[in-house]
Amino acid sequence: MSESDPVPGGRPGDVERATALSGELTGQGVHGVVLAYVDTAGITRVKTVPTAKLAPAAAWGVGMSPVFDTFLADDSIVTTDVLGSPDGDLRLYPDLDRLTVLAAQPGWAWAPVDRITQEGAPHPACGRTVLRRTVARAAALHGITFRAAVEIEWVVGRDGTDGDAFVPAVSGPAYGAARQVELSDCAADLLAALAAQGVDVEQFHPEYAAGQFEVSVGALDPVAAADHSVLVRQTIRAVSRRHGLRVSFAPAVLGQGVGNGGHLHLSAWRDGTNLHAGGTGRYGMTAEAESFVAGVLGHLPALTAMTAPSPTSRLRLRPSQWAGVFTAWGRETREAALRIVTGTTGVRDRAANLEVKPVDLAANPYLALASVIAAGLDGLSASAPLPAETTGDPARLGADEAAARGVRRLPVTLTESVEAFRADGVLREALGPVLADAVIAVRLGEARSAEGLDDDGVAAAYRWKY
Repeated sequence: MSESDPVPGGRPGDVERATALSGELTGQGVHGVVLAYVDTAGITRVKTVPTAKLAPAAAWGVGMSPVFDTFLADDSIVTTDVLGSPDGDLRLYPDLDRLTVLAAQPGWAWAPVDRITQEGAPHPACGRTVLRRTVARAAALHGITFRAAVEIEWVVGRDGTDGDAFVPAVSGPAYGAARQVELSDCAADLLAALAAQGVDVEQFHPEYAAGQFEVSVGALDPVAAADHSVLVRQTIRAVSRRHGLRVSFAPAVLGQGVGNGGHLHLSAWRDGTNLHAGGTGRYGMTAEAESFVAGVLGHLPALTAMTAPSPTSRLRLRPSQWAGVFTAWGRETREAALRIVTGTTGVRDRAANLEVKPVDLAANPYLALASVIAAGLDGLSASAPLPAETTGDPARLGADEAAARGVRRLPVTLTESVEAFRADGVLREALGPVLADAVIAVRLGEARSAEGLDDDGVAAAYRWKY
């Protein structure tokens, strides 16, 4: 075999295309390509290749050990029956459709990867593959496609401060003009970089917590939406670093207060029609959309093992902080775990969607989206009824009223989330046994690593990991 003959893990035509792209990138002054994926712990791991080696990477992949599937956020390693040993190898295959020149990292391009075995089969713990499989299943069984987006919240700190403490780089009140002005130059460069990379930014604004900002991007198919979540964070880090700033996407950087979310927005479509609008159900939902929402609602406790996977996630998931910690839904109800977004009159057929709030950026976005979609499909398949809406703050409901409505607190500890996930056959089947076991092992490992730490200690331990 020659280098031009790809192994079975490659896509047809990728070698020729990568050869052409390599020449184009070199002509643009690009010297290297970042190959990125997100591990079970929610950490983006990378390898890089010189631009001239893009074609061999497309042909043969780039080696990386499967041990990273059981890495924790602090880089210690846990094990399962099949993962966590020093044995074996995987190949990282760049998705050339997503190849992006990085505007804030001159000389570099970026591409997400699919992880493939040396024999050419999909790696069973590849979250990107699991999400693609879940989306394909929805299309095959229900004729449904999805549009999705991941909100990005982060805090901006001063670089070079004492130790690893968080010192906000900007002042001013929540959503305040003063804060926007203070970050003005950096924010303008960020918007320019995202535009140059083809990222459709919907909104960018100061948020509630000290030094906090949020960017919302346009909806895409779920795999592309997860890719953009990774790319946007790469860009925020790079732009901020060029301005002498340090950023954190951790669910909480302090022991008390509002944390960083990574809310998921999701809508189901069939034949170009949004199932969350124009129906006869509540707030224009079709019967299928209501059942989809009911499915997500019913699996929420187990879903938190994927959507809120870090000990520091628990510092964010507190009542009355708009984090959505109760199994409740409501139209534009920001304290409910599921927020029904109808959009403004005139654009509801395009804008209506479901927002899942107990999600943060310690989550692997591919696993989070795959799990939420699998939960919704379970409800759709069963024609699950959507219970009564909850308005206001569910924390203010009396015990009897909450029980009557089926409103209950989501798992308070990471261990409780794991136990809910263990008991949820639908979600474990959606991920497959290898990945499900990795999720359990990694979450329990993170829980053990945080034992004995108070809230401030947990925040400090994870402050700069994400």
